[in-house]
Amino acid sequence: MTLPEQLSLFRLPPAVAPAKTRYLQIGARVVTYELLTGRRRLSLTIDERGLRIGAPRQVGLAEIEAFAQRHGEWVLKKLDEHVARHMQRHLAIRDGARIPLLGGEVEVRIVSGANRVSWDADQLVLAARVGANLDTLARRALQRRALAFFTERVAQGAARMGRAPPALALSSARTRWGSCSLKSGIRLNWRLIHLPPALVDYVVAHELAHLAEMNHSPRFWAEVERLCPDWRSARRELKIRAAAIPLI
Repeated sequence: MTLPEQLSLFRLPPAVAPAKTRYLQIGARVVTYELLTGRRRLSLTIDERGLRIGAPRQVGLAEIEAFAQRHGEWVLKKLDEHVARHMQRHLAIRDGARIPLLGGEVEVRIVSGANRVSWDADQLVLAARVGANLDTLARRALQRRALAFFTERVAQGAARMGRAPPALALSSARTRWGSCSLKSGIRLNWRLIHLPPALVDYVVAHELAHLAEMNHSPRFWAEVERLCPDWRSARRELKIRAAAIPLI
């Protein structure tokens, strides 16, 4: 994995104009895309967010869309691949389902109740009303577990830096593991709860390091290494495991 690929998993203040959602017809299909201006050249990117087109500010919309249409076959193929991958990763919450959690697994148990959630050893118990949205209940439980675990890890990392723990919030982004702001603190993707603690610690170290260096300079990576000596292997493993994280 190249450094630019890794950095795309984290967020720094944007250096270009915000995306603008538009529509483009490719053959018989209408495709939604985001236009990102202020880029050095025309480019196409497709991930779980869909199609994004980067373009220099001086390039007109007609030229931008003609560029995308020239690559229309590739665009449609990649969009379909991402939809298929999304469907394969969706985890249906039902009695007996198993959810990866911090390097292990928990089993889902569904009982009658008032839409409450609880943990019983290696089981996640959903006490649900008839017709309740089980996905929502499971996400609620996992997010609470994530916030408690992340809070502990962030506090430990901040202490090693000689800092007070920053404000912490959860993110539901599909393509970002975390973000850091000197003003609002750190946001961590709650889906990290599906991964082993060592990978969570790497993401925590990455975001905490931004409190000292709001960039990705050599000084920044030195701070990451001080907090997480095995960050290189964690980064590689994170890239591999990310593609298999369940979507609930």
